[in-house]
Amino acid sequence: MLSAAIKHILLVALVALSGLASPAQAAIKTQLVEYKQGDTTLEGYLAYDDAVQGKRPGVLVIHEWDGLGDYVKKRADMLAQLGYVAFAADIYGKGVRPKSPQEAGAEAGKYMRDRNLARARALAGLDALKNNPMVDPSKLAAIGYCFGGTVGIEMAYAGAPLAATITIHGTFRDHNAEDAKNIKGKALILHGAEDQVSPLAEVNKIIEALRKAKVGFQYELYSGADHGFSTPQNAAEERANVQSIASSTRYLKELFAH
Repeated sequence: MLSAAIKHILLVALVALSGLASPAQAAIKTQLVEYKQGDTTLEGYLAYDDAVQGKRPGVLVIHEWDGLGDYVKKRADMLAQLGYVAFAADIYGKGVRPKSPQEAGAEAGKYMRDRNLARARALAGLDALKNNPMVDPSKLAAIGYCFGGTVGIEMAYAGAPLAATITIHGTFRDHNAEDAKNIKGKALILHGAEDQVSPLAEVNKIIEALRKAKVGFQYELYSGADHGFSTPQNAAEERANVQSIASSTRYLKELFAH
């Protein structure tokens, strides 16, 4: 659980960075949206502020290994409060929501073994976001958490029309480094220094691929933080969580001049 002090810091950071704290923009609307990838029905989660007028940037949120649940929905709501149209993609399929780490590992493993399928599912979610009438299709970004970091990188490597790909304690393994040349936008990597699931040696491979492809990137490394620090287990991870939210908020704001 976040301490009261950390919650206060987080609130102040979001308000200060967003510049979108007016009462008129508190009417967040959410809905489940069915869409397809091939013959598979997917069910994503859309969040937006209905007080914002006109088209606005869209942010795709890609879930962790346990599927589209309350956590990424909360993150989508936070992005909507900042004035974006946020769409939490469903990589696994409608109704596929693992109930245990064993189930989550088995489900995530399907996409780790079949990167083309992972890319296709992510791109289907991006299309659903891009085609939303509230979204400016020239201003798209993606944020992936844990498993979603792998999928986000694969989507960027597939040449998705993203201004930026953001990974927060992403898992990185077995990407084809040569595909980094297909990246259209930039990258922001926010990672824990003590991550045992995706250690720094794996992050370094991503960074080297970005450097070789001359992709603009930023990399923040948080001391004392293990994998999954956005659900913090200690003071260092609380700090990492607050800083990663502030950094991603600032990054999107600068990216879209929003």
